[in-house]
Amino acid sequence: MIERTLVVLKPDCVQRGFCGEIITRFERVGYKIVGMKMIWADGEFFKKHYYDVEERHGIEILMGNVKSMTNGPVIAFVLEGINVIENIRKMVGPTEPKQAPPGTIRGDFAHYTYALADKNKVAVKNMIHASANKKDADYEIGLWFSVDEMHNYTTVHEKHTL
Repeated sequence: MIERTLVVLKPDCVQRGFCGEIITRFERVGYKIVGMKMIWADGEFFKKHYYDVEERHGIEILMGNVKSMTNGPVIAFVLEGINVIENIRKMVGPTEPKQAPPGTIRGDFAHYTYALADKNKVAVKNMIHASANKKDADYEIGLWFSVDEMHNYTTVHEKHTL
């Protein structure tokens, strides 16, 4: 099934200069970028993005995420393709980089642990956000992008695989 998902390259990814390499991984698989922007959002925006984190994990985790995400610009983009939500999550790897196997984005580019994040009272530095499911993808895409910022076109990959 063709679907869309939101991916955000976090400030630690942007600051370390791995954006192009990570975007290339998604394009090589055949996923299509249908919207993209770089922004330096404020805390209120990220509170909307992380709308359920306080309820699930507490205010400390929410505010740690907000502080981490407002530490610099991020690159947000929408990918489109077959089973894109599930497959991008596999490519990204588990939230804690320590648990992420080699070959995943977090396994290859991050090494932070929950223990270190807790000790330093910061959010875990894990490079990238990807929507967890269809409901989150729909919400997040609508939060980050207007309809006018989304584009429809056909890639060479689509011509040969669909």
